[in-house]
Amino acid sequence: MPLSDLFIFFGLIATGKSTVAKAWADRQGLGYYNSDVVRKELAGLSPQTHQRETTDQGIYTSEFTSKTYAALLAKAEQNLAQGRGVVLDASYQQKTDRDQVRMLAQRLDVRLYFVLCVCPEEEMKHRMAKRALDPQAVSDGRWEIYLKQKERFEAPAELAPDQLITLATDLPVEVVLEQLSAHLETQP
Repeated sequence: MPLSDLFIFFGLIATGKSTVAKAWADRQGLGYYNSDVVRKELAGLSPQTHQRETTDQGIYTSEFTSKTYAALLAKAEQNLAQGRGVVLDASYQQKTDRDQVRMLAQRLDVRLYFVLCVCPEEEMKHRMAKRALDPQAVSDGRWEIYLKQKERFEAPAELAPDQLITLATDLPVEVVLEQLSAHLETQP
């Protein structure tokens, strides 16, 4: 019998995954780890330090992303080993990164849910513009980075239907959380 749940909130930048993931973690009393925060911690930066590098540069190289995802998995494993459920918040664009999460969940015998966050591009543009003006924003996501992510994103075809939940995140957060709760109630 699984000990805990592992939730992966993933998708392209500015889809609202961090807002929804943090709200879900708070509501459920789960551990919460955001890839932007972990990435900057690994680089010795404060979360609010803005990095203007483009994809594949600085802390956004594939090597640094692998290091970030390994740190996320280590944090998840520590929480799960203590019987505490976890939310990981990252783009998880690549099948190989999602496979690492799946192997961890299998090894620890925990339930795993991938929550794909989606919303219209116009809303994403609006969110990126608003975030660019927020000095407390952690994400460095910009339109040109979104376009590169969109090009590289590997559809989660490897996930079983009971592992993948797709949420439209252009609705109010409370509505999105209720939809997620309702979906999980239908799971065996």
